[in-house]
Amino acid sequence: MASEDIAMEIDEKAKARTDDMHERLEQGKAFHLANKPDQAEAAYNSVYAEEGDGEEFNKLKEQAICKLGELFANSKRVNDIQKLMISIRPFFANIPKAKTAKIVRTLIELVAKVDGSTELQLQLCLDTIEWCKQEKRTFLRHRIQAKLAAMYFETRDFTRAMALTEELLREVKKLDDKPLLVEIHLVESRIHHQVRNLPKSKAALTSARTAANAIYCPPALQAQIDTQSGVLHAEEKDYKTAYSYFFEAMEAFLTQENPLAVKSLKHMLLCKIMTNASDEVPGLIDNKASKVGSSTELESMRAIAEAYKERSLAKLILTMAKYPKELKEDPVTKFHLDTLYDKLLENNLSRLIEPFSQVQIVHIAKLIDLPITTVEATLSQMILDKKFNGILDQGSGALIAYEDLPDNTTLETGLEAIDQVGKVVDSLYLRAGKLS
Repeated sequence: MASEDIAMEIDEKAKARTDDMHERLEQGKAFHLANKPDQAEAAYNSVYAEEGDGEEFNKLKEQAICKLGELFANSKRVNDIQKLMISIRPFFANIPKAKTAKIVRTLIELVAKVDGSTELQLQLCLDTIEWCKQEKRTFLRHRIQAKLAAMYFETRDFTRAMALTEELLREVKKLDDKPLLVEIHLVESRIHHQVRNLPKSKAALTSARTAANAIYCPPALQAQIDTQSGVLHAEEKDYKTAYSYFFEAMEAFLTQENPLAVKSLKHMLLCKIMTNASDEVPGLIDNKASKVGSSTELESMRAIAEAYKERSLAKLILTMAKYPKELKEDPVTKFHLDTLYDKLLENNLSRLIEPFSQVQIVHIAKLIDLPITTVEATLSQMILDKKFNGILDQGSGALIAYEDLPDNTTLETGLEAIDQVGKVVDSLYLRAGKLS
């Protein structure tokens, strides 16, 4: 009986202690919501600093750590998040490895939300990877390395990103960790796309889809796969299929309330413009604005659609200058707008030079209001692509146009007859050689 009384007394003390910790945690949350960071930090720290063990005890400490990281991120105190990450490592010995991975990834994602913290985030990942190697935490190390590869891609350090993904794929394939394989193959596909290796990009995306079909794929990850599929179809000028993939991605992002829904809608609008359906762009924006919200991303595409509808190269250039962040920092949009720019430039030049049999390049440059070098390079490319029948006279600095001659069927028939006679002569020569 005495031992039972002692056990009950210990349980009551433990319950009273956890209740006290829970109360302090709730106070910290209240201070946090009331925008009192100092009081909130003190409350969270008091919970985190408690010594002890037990499921409920550890659960409260986990919540305090995550809330403390959130508080630091809101105050843009990224250095404090890094210190917190190091100070909590002894606590990881008391909790399951899966929960450790969740806390570490949560803190790294909180750092990512702070603008201008890329370098610190990279360093945080590298430090954590080293710790994982020392503690032999392979599961967590692989996930942090996958995150690091994605960050290298975002910072356009493609060499490091490629090397890391190749190393990861070798290890993860042996473990057959399909959820992680999906993420790695997706990053690999994006890297190959950026370095213009489209066959390998498509192969990596196919591998990601194969792995995703074998498991339950979270909606957010499936949306990223659809987005990459849309990007690759757009590269192949299959804009209608690309549009359907971007639409699926947008719907998935909307259900998750993910801000990437706006980017998916922007790519949908780009596909409409590239398929000469710029008239549909304003209606699409107005219909979807209630779901994704209005933004400069969508307004920039509205302006691009207007410029393309009017076939106005000057308006396109002004729009691209007005929205540099929305149009030039997104590599997908930039690539296709460059194609659109070249298309409009060729159309405008064709319209300008049509009345002339010979005209000075300087005069054309003045009419279209572009540098002479740009006009000359575009005309040269048009001649090489056989979009214009003429030559550039470098001596006089003029463009000389030739008349389009009708197809000479007699010449073509004659050449074909000579080719056939040549084959007959070759055949007779071989037979004569056999007879001798």
